[in-house]
Amino acid sequence: MAQRGKKYQEAAKLIDPELEYTLEEACDLVKKVSSANFDETIDLDLRLGVDPRHADQMVRGSVSLPHGTGKEVRVLALVSEAKQEEAEEAGADHVGLDEYIEKIEEGWTDIDVIVATPDVMGKIGKLGRILGPRGLMPNPKSGTVTNDVADAVKEVKAGKIDFRVDEYGILHASIGKVSFDASEIRENAIRFLQTVMRLRPASAKGLYIRSAYMSSSMSPSIPLSRSSVISV
Repeated sequence: MAQRGKKYQEAAKLIDPELEYTLEEACDLVKKVSSANFDETIDLDLRLGVDPRHADQMVRGSVSLPHGTGKEVRVLALVSEAKQEEAEEAGADHVGLDEYIEKIEEGWTDIDVIVATPDVMGKIGKLGRILGPRGLMPNPKSGTVTNDVADAVKEVKAGKIDFRVDEYGILHASIGKVSFDASEIRENAIRFLQTVMRLRPASAKGLYIRSAYMSSSMSPSIPLSRSSVISV
């Protein structure tokens, strides 16, 4: 097992391995155990009682965090000429269609989110092998395929995140930065958890949220009590 650094070991001493923390306690503690010399990202990880191999138990969605993610999101709008001015005014970093499709085919993926309109998806479909593995393929379920381009771009820029349970039933989301106030971290976490609870599949039996952990980029994980997570 790899030897942990001194800062990590010191941070781990602040977390009682015998305890599960309330959401409010964890939002305070995650700031105390973060000691990197950059603004660490705060993550929330949930183990769900679902089997993603079954389509009716796939948990995926999007949520607009009230305080954003603290990250500058680079948005590409793949739209026809009639929608390009709308996308630019909404704040998209890159706007176009054919020229960007060509760039992506050549290997360019220096973006975080792609927004597209339904009428151009026929052209974009061939990019699936490049964009799919990177989580960049526009999707109606996440709101990134829409005729309301301006709203979609603004939401993404303001802190809208997409999430999807992995093959092991784990749901991962970045909900802010260590520089956020503890109350802002908590409010972002609550909004995310409420959204996940609403998406519980009808076919999922037993415990839905089985465990939850909060951590920052370089810190140990903080276990959360189930009761504080499911009562948001």
